[in-house]
Amino acid sequence: MSAAAPGPPGPEGDRGDSGTPPSGPPPGELPRQHLTDVATGVLAAQLGLPPVEAAEHLNRLAAAAGSSPEDLAADIVNSVAGYIAVSAPPRTAAHREEARTLRQVAAVVETEDSAARGARTLLDGGLRPLGAQALWLWRLTSTGCLELAGHAGVSALEADQWRWIPPATPPSVRAALSGGESVWLPTGTRDGDTLPGPSPRAARAVIPLRLRGQNTGLALVVWPRETDFDARVRAALPRLVEVAGRLLAADADPAAPVPALDDLLDSLVHPGMTLRRDDATGALTVEHLNRPAAEALSGADRAAGESVEAALPLLHRDLTAMARRAWHVSVPQRAARLPAEHARDVPDTMLDVRVLPAGRERAVVLWHTESDPRTALRRAVARLQGMALFQDDLMSATTAWTEETYAIFGMARDAAPVPLAELGPLVHADDAGAFGELLGDVVDRRKGASAVVRLIRRDGGPRHVRIAAEPLISGPALTGITGVYQDVSAEYHAEVALNATFDQLTAIRAQAVLRHRLVLRLQQAIVPQMPSAGSLHGLSAAARYRPAAAEYRVGGDWFDVLPLPGGRVLVAAGDVAGHGMDAATGMVALRNALRGLAFTGHDPARLMGWLNEVTLHVPGEPTATALCALYDPAGQVLRWANAGHLPPLLLRDGRARLVEAPYDVLLGAARGAAYRERTLGLEPGDTLLLYTDGLVERRTEGLDKGLEALCRTVETLRTTGVDALVEGLLARATGDTDDDTSVVAIRVG
Repeated sequence: MSAAAPGPPGPEGDRGDSGTPPSGPPPGELPRQHLTDVATGVLAAQLGLPPVEAAEHLNRLAAAAGSSPEDLAADIVNSVAGYIAVSAPPRTAAHREEARTLRQVAAVVETEDSAARGARTLLDGGLRPLGAQALWLWRLTSTGCLELAGHAGVSALEADQWRWIPPATPPSVRAALSGGESVWLPTGTRDGDTLPGPSPRAARAVIPLRLRGQNTGLALVVWPRETDFDARVRAALPRLVEVAGRLLAADADPAAPVPALDDLLDSLVHPGMTLRRDDATGALTVEHLNRPAAEALSGADRAAGESVEAALPLLHRDLTAMARRAWHVSVPQRAARLPAEHARDVPDTMLDVRVLPAGRERAVVLWHTESDPRTALRRAVARLQGMALFQDDLMSATTAWTEETYAIFGMARDAAPVPLAELGPLVHADDAGAFGELLGDVVDRRKGASAVVRLIRRDGGPRHVRIAAEPLISGPALTGITGVYQDVSAEYHAEVALNATFDQLTAIRAQAVLRHRLVLRLQQAIVPQMPSAGSLHGLSAAARYRPAAAEYRVGGDWFDVLPLPGGRVLVAAGDVAGHGMDAATGMVALRNALRGLAFTGHDPARLMGWLNEVTLHVPGEPTATALCALYDPAGQVLRWANAGHLPPLLLRDGRARLVEAPYDVLLGAARGAAYRERTLGLEPGDTLLLYTDGLVERRTEGLDKGLEALCRTVETLRTTGVDALVEGLLARATGDTDDDTSVVAIRVG
């Protein structure tokens, strides 16, 4: 099947389907009469009235509402069809008249019994006032071809020539169907495009037709000449033509089968594929990939029918294991991150992978190529003890809690969640002021806030709960509140006991001295002593550690600069997730482990792999980011490996830039993780900076802006020594998340 080139254009103006001038009522008269007839029929059916009385009732309702019978008829038909053509209130009399016309035309088209009749009504009632000359409607078939279903303003010869359009051609058709957006051609067709119309320079609009998130076909609107599509046309045309998508679906074969699993996958906007298991061997085969999956896997759609090992050599072990667990336990399995080991084979990371069983022999694999903030937040919160999410939607007056939130409040899972603004009766009287201040910050001052209050649970007894809330804003309106609850009762009681112990210690000089020594040891564990300049083989180095906010005391940030046998120098930085003594303990364990491993003489990639195995055996099972680098003064070469840490910053000739490289998996996230190594040649005068996210991360801005600000700040401090550089960075740090911060700088002498 192929699309033949169109024949010579017919005479200008309205030619109708047969090429002859139309006859009958004036344009618009028949649609209005048909509209009132349909509305009369609706009223007759709903009210049990004879048609004549229903028509009189329609006129009386219109007079009482102060509108025309046609306007009221359009509203009645739209309410039955569930279609609204205009989404915002018109601003002027001209806009209101145009909106009324669009609403009437859409309502009439909704009642047509075929796409052919609907096309004529759309052209006569809505498109001609916009200057259009012709309308084409094609239905998307199961083979990917476009089959002509309706047309208006074109000759029968043209319609016969353009009855079929093969898959993926012309380019503008392919762009509209794959992107889901209208393609506007104000000056005619592009190179390679072959579309019907009076001339190649005639304006056209290619509009995809969708229903329930799935392509149903395509509409082509043609003008007689070049046309400047203003904002009015670009806004009105897709809304007006949208109703044709339902006509194509209704006009389809009623005996068509229910969409199969592959069809459902094809309707998704996120990547998805199906796997089939061989009953005899247990081997997995890639059965089907939807379009987003094929694009994410760089043309892997050609691998449909191949084994998982052949189609996805880098991921087949993880996917096979997840699929087998899904069949075994019959619940969805998930992996937070499956990294692409080689960009050439798998260019995009598979995030939030889900494997769901679909019968005994099939499984569905779903994933994202970009992080979903809500899913990422849920994962981050799941790593912290006693944390739970909440979200209040002020527009719909609904509240959503996670299962952990019900546990914090001691409420049954089927109980109604309590909005933050209505939490007052559950707050201890002594903490009402702090809670009121938090609400004032979020609701009145529209800024994030946190507070620790005592909640009186319904099962008895108070619980100390930290509330961290953020406003959700749309324009000038506060639309909701989201945040987390954290049960800090155990931490509170431990701190009270610790403070009481310290109070007793201060009364006894000997115990006070002991406490002083313990504090010094903890500081030494967090901030190691810098080696002498003579032991660094031409490098000058400086580092600083800034604790987190007072309520957290210590955190998991760390750094290290260590001379090694043979002249090499270890430079490292890392961040263990969380705060408190657990994070500090994990940090000390990892830093000391890396120090010992570095004396083996192995390269950074191997050291990072070993450090990952160490992390998996640290009590509390922490996760951490880390960057491990080895500087060789003989060739002035730096080799490093990165486990999800922020990129190093290089200051050379007064210009600062980030040394980007692919991120490998976090420490403690997966067994047997492999890490890649990067090499950077350094020059005399170069300064390299390693840091943690507390230096750049801000609550209200993306991380990219914080990194850009860091580069600018480093450039302003480029003439200072390394000690002044790190001091200046901490003084001018843009981070505002109350997180602890580590900074280490080395400079080639």
